Amino acid sequence: MQRICVFAGSSAGAKPAYLHGAARFGSELARRGLGLVYGGGARGLMGALADAVLEGGGDVIGVIPRSMVEREWAHPRVTKMQTVGDMHERKALMNQLADAFVALPGGIGTLEELFEVYSWAQLGFHHKRVGILEVEGFYAPLLGCLDRLVDEGFVGRQTRSLLLLETDAGRLLDALLP
Repeated sequence: MQRICVFAGSSAGAKPAYLHGAARFGSELARRGLGLVYGGGARGLMGALADAVLEGGGDVIGVIPRSMVEREWAHPRVTKMQTVGDMHERKALMNQLADAFVALPGGIGTLEELFEVYSWAQLGFHHKRVGILEVEGFYAPLLGCLDRLVDEGFVGRQTRSLLLLETDAGRLLDALLP
């Protein structure tokens, strides 16, 4: 395993623990010599994550649509920035570059990216692991919803088990390793 793709909020969120969790995860990536693939942003959890990897001497690849570069949202210090035409290209390239996926707290974009790679795993389009770093119970309601989908017969237990969950960055990375 060489690179982890991380989906995270472009804002800091309501609790300082979210930024701290993103920075802690980035530091752990760098400590283990794992590269980061992410959305290329400089703000919020995305920025804290990338900064921590860079400060730890790690490799950071940002993948960002041209329109976001034009809005000056791109991180200026990443190791390599890949500019793409749109969000579909962004997600395809992030998938291509990464060996596993992790979601940190975030908004609709983070959830959309998480569920796309989770769905792809269910369908066998890739065999990469997908995980969530749980920070301050942020994902608890979503996980409850997924469990309800299992209970109601819309999602199989095997599919539910494809989504890994940990509250500790190191334990999550251990779980993602093949």
